[in-house]
Amino acid sequence: MLLEGEMGTVALTGEISNLATPGSGHWYFSLKDNQSQLRCAMFRGNNRSVSFRPKNGDQVLIFGKVTLYEPRGDYQLVAQTMAPAGEGLLKQQYEALKQSLGAEGLFDADRKQPLPPHPVRIGIISSPTGAALHDILSVLARRAPHLQVIIYPSQVQGDIAATQLISALERANRRNETEVLILARGGGSLEDLWCFNDERLIRAIAASHLPIVSAVGHEVDITLSDLVADLRAPTPSAAAELISQDGGAQQLQYQQWQQRLQQAQRRYLLQSSNRLTRLNARLQLQHPRQQLQQQAQRLDQLQVRLQRALRQRLAESQQRLSNGKLRLQHQHPAQRLQSRQLQLNGLQLRLSSLLKARLDRSKHQLALAGSRLNAMSPLATLSRGYSITLHQKRVLTDASQLQPGQAITTRLANGEVVSRVEQITAK
Repeated sequence: MLLEGEMGTVALTGEISNLATPGSGHWYFSLKDNQSQLRCAMFRGNNRSVSFRPKNGDQVLIFGKVTLYEPRGDYQLVAQTMAPAGEGLLKQQYEALKQSLGAEGLFDADRKQPLPPHPVRIGIISSPTGAALHDILSVLARRAPHLQVIIYPSQVQGDIAATQLISALERANRRNETEVLILARGGGSLEDLWCFNDERLIRAIAASHLPIVSAVGHEVDITLSDLVADLRAPTPSAAAELISQDGGAQQLQYQQWQQRLQQAQRRYLLQSSNRLTRLNARLQLQHPRQQLQQQAQRLDQLQVRLQRALRQRLAESQQRLSNGKLRLQHQHPAQRLQSRQLQLNGLQLRLSSLLKARLDRSKHQLALAGSRLNAMSPLATLSRGYSITLHQKRVLTDASQLQPGQAITTRLANGEVVSRVEQITAK
């Protein structure tokens, strides 16, 4: 009663050993550290909510109550919840936060900004005494010594690291004195890099209007800052190489541009010289007699063209006049009336022919229908010796429809016979 009533819920961290999972679904194990161990039990109703499958050697954090197992006289801990401890717990928190932020779209590719192709000034957020900053500066000095670098110092490990990183990031965006930022740190354990998984830092990176390259840890280390950044570099040195363009490549590009510019200048000078030559030739003065001869020759050519155009215009007008006369003759009222009279005569002949054919066809159809009707008439059947018996104007087809003494009417081909039933014989 003292153990179970006074201790309350306790939290313990330790290593699992002697784990047993019988068919009942309960878990039995020991929780130990370097100095001691404690028997534990976790019943099926509680272990169903555990998000992982424990095994011997796992470091776990357990919440439970101390109780006494009377058959053995041992005290034990009845676990109510279990979670990974140390790095395992951090991994679990990492995955949960990754899933939550990913659902908001912070890691989507369509929201990432492109990097400037030829930056002039870049910013680095890192520890001023760390190896990551030294590696970046070494690569930049070798590949692009012309680049200007602004360092925003910040701790990259520890409890206040995330706060300082956010402050440095906001300061860089507020000053707006760089074209791109590098967020850098060397390698380390998950605990060492944990500040780069801070939710506040992730949202600050997503809100930055400056493009950010994340270069945190080694190539195998992936933090949430890597996922939300506009570009992830596997190492700080790789980030410097991605941002800077090799000096030799730039020199070669400059030489190519210079050659293209010189070729364009020579081509422009040659074209200008040829144009000047043509203009000089056109501007040279001619003798007045030669100009008069040329003008006279041009006048003769224009007269010939004018006469030809007049003759062609006259011929076209005469042709249009002839065509108009023909169309007018075709549209004369007498000719149109004669044409319509011929059409009317033809239509009358067609109508008479169609009416006669339609009348003959109707007569033939009527004769056929009369023959079929006569063949199906009851009177034709009666004329062959048959009769129809009726009772109260109803045709009889079965003897069971009558009773002795009832009056019946027999219709023959010529006339009717009224009689009374004397006897009915069933067939």
